This record gives sequence, C-alpha cells and structure tokens, in this order.
Amino acid sequence: MAEPVLEVRGLTKHFPLRHGLLGRGRAWVKAVDGVDFAIHPGETLGLIGESGCGKTTTSKLILLQETPTAGSIAFEGRDISGLHGAELMAYRRAVQVVFQDPFSSLSPRMRVEDIIAEPLEIHTDLSRAAIRERVGAVLDLVGLQPDVAPLFPHEFSGGQRQRIAIARALATDTRLIVLDEPVSALDVSVRAQIINQLEHLQRTLGVSYLFIGHDLATVAHISHRIAVMYLGKIVESADSDTLCARPMHPYTKALFAAALPSHPDDPQPERTIAGEVPSALRLPSGCRFHPRCPAAMSVCSEVEPTLQPRDDGGGVVACHLYG
Repeated sequence: MAEPVLEVRGLTKHFPLRHGLLGRGRAWVKAVDGVDFAIHPGETLGLIGESGCGKTTTSKLILLQETPTAGSIAFEGRDISGLHGAELMAYRRAVQVVFQDPFSSLSPRMRVEDIIAEPLEIHTDLSRAAIRERVGAVLDLVGLQPDVAPLFPHEFSGGQRQRIAIARALATDTRLIVLDEPVSALDVSVRAQIINQLEHLQRTLGVSYLFIGHDLATVAHISHRIAVMYLGKIVESADSDTLCARPMHPYTKALFAAALPSHPDDPQPERTIAGEVPSALRLPSGCRFHPRCPAAMSVCSEVEPTLQPRDDGGGVVACHLYG
C-alpha cells in the first residue's frame, strides 16, 4: 500500500483550565487523548461521534490551528511540527478545509473570482491571467460555469455556495481536504449532489478526505473507512462496509440505533444509550463509555480498554466485551 498522505500517532490535546479561589488551581480538559489513524492517497476517512467527542479539535490540530500537547502528525512521511517559512506555506497549500456553513465561510464582500483567487495570490507567483484561468478551471471542476465568477456569494443557493467553497479548497496544489460537516447545513435534496461531486473530484484528482460528520448514512456512503470517537479517543475503526454491517463497540451500536432508518417503513431499533456525554474535564475511570453502556461490567469502571483487532480482521475495537 502507498505511503499515507496523513498519519497521526498518539495525538493529544489537553487544554489547561484554571479554577478555585482566584483561579489558582489548574485542571486539564482532555479534548483529544491519544488518537491514531492514517489516510492514504485517494481515500476518505470518516470521523464520527457525538458533539464534544473531540472531532473538531482533531481537525484543528491537523490544520495547525492548535498545537498538540503530545503525539505526532506526519504529512507524506514528514512530521509537520515546527514547520515554518516556505515549508509551512507548502503544507497549507496541500491541506485545505471546507467548513459546515458555506454562507459564513465565504466573505459576502468578495466576488467569487476573488474568493478563489485569494489563496493563489498568497501561495503562488502565477500571473493574473493564469489565476483567472485557474479560477475558471476549478469552477468547472465543481460543476459551476466560469461566467459566475463576477457574482457575490449571496447570489447563489446554499449548495452552489458550498461548491464555491470546495473550488477554493482545490485552487492550490491540494492533496488532503478536511471536510467539517460539509453538508449538514444544506437541504436534504442538495446533500446528495454535493456528496456525488466530492466523490467525482476524488476519482478525478486523487485527493484524500477527512470527513467529519454526524449523519451516519452520509458518512457511510462517502467513506472508505470510519473511525468512531468518544471523549477524545477512538473506540472503534474499520472499513465502512464492515462497520455498518457489524458494529462491535456498544457506543457504535448506539449511534446506529439512534440514526433514522433508511426507509420510513423500516422498524426503528431500540435505543441503547442514555444520558449525556460526560465532561472532558472529569473523565470517568476505566472505559469512558461505561456510565452509559448497557453492557458495562465491573472491569469496565476499573481498567481502560485498548484498541485490539476485531475478530473479523476488519479493524480495531476498544471494549472489554472482546477481550
């Protein structure tokens, strides 16, 4: 198999929090706590979990918006910690992001041509004519006519604005795109169009995706592999078909049980999860999911499980049920 585009090992981010009289005490919010995964060329890794599990912090670490407390992030075999100057600019050209809400992520005062041209002006020495040509080319790639370039974002629908955001992400020499809930703000009828467009771009350009989402059906459709995250840790990971057909961790099962059925006439599975996600400031002992787990045993509150190979060889799972 080819070398991973992105490889994360032991990635950790703890935020200090002062508390007590005059803020003299210090505690730590363990937002990301020892995460491992890899993304290969032309592959999509889906990252799922409830709000507050650490997905967004993970993406910020990859995008260098936060500095890791520990662990490593390697891009195309090279550790990105300490990048500066030309090397940092090259990394930012290669790793882009598409946010959840295209209306807020696009400046309302800039024309589409300027929005897409901005990263080219920052990261390349292309002539103005070459930049205009590149803007037209990426608009065509995402299914928009080049003659829309002089328009402003408010003149487009939500789906078209997200296509513009994708075009901006593709303008530079992009090999990895972090897709942070890229379709959750769109109408259901438009989501499939954007997902199909992303898949087409991946087949055409070979770009890799880290797809962060809540909609399990969407994540399962677009992802080659899925990692399930809970309170800063990955509790299960497998290829998409295997995980959807046979989720093993109780938390993964609960996520699928809580999802809407694929057809309105299908029976709704009985919910198996209760309560809210505990605070990352006061993590449960042992398995972090055990206070909400219907299958919890005494060992679950005492010993934290580690990721072990699934018995079908299709991935890994961290659960004492499979010891």
